[in-house]
Amino acid sequence: MSRTIRRKHLLAGLATAGVLGVGIAAPTMAMAADSTSPSPTASASADKDSDRERERSDRQQKRSDRQAEFAEALAAELGVPADEVTAALEKLREQRAADRPERGDRPERGDRPERGDSADRQEALTQRLAQAVEDGKLTQEQADAITAAVEADVLRGLGGHGGPGGSEGK
Repeated sequence: MSRTIRRKHLLAGLATAGVLGVGIAAPTMAMAADSTSPSPTASASADKDSDRERERSDRQQKRSDRQAEFAEALAAELGVPADEVTAALEKLREQRAADRPERGDRPERGDRPERGDSADRQEALTQRLAQAVEDGKLTQEQADAITAAVEADVLRGLGGHGGPGGSEGK
């Protein structure tokens, strides 16, 4: 009799293991089939562009709202009508824009003038350090230490690489 009970337990355990195996495997397979990523399409890039435009317009709207609130607060503080303050601020913005170069006038990243070779940069650094010593901003010992550090490649960035956004390894 104990032998039949063992068989029953064995069969019950195997049946339970089979049911659990199917219960775990089926959802896992279903999730694996659903998780395939769609290939990028032209509409996906168009969605990114429209998202960027939407974010840009949202930022511009928030900025204009903040400027309007500022103008109203300034008008209330000065006891002047808000439209006069807004007009004055706009006039000042236009004057500032006329005083600085347009964004289109600045050279693009690839169009920037050459930095020169290493000897030219070293000579320019030497001249700047000599001027700083002459002006009393540095001692000669400090200038020599800076020159030695540049020559030993301790101060990255002075040669055109390794500064903010530059590469660390050579």
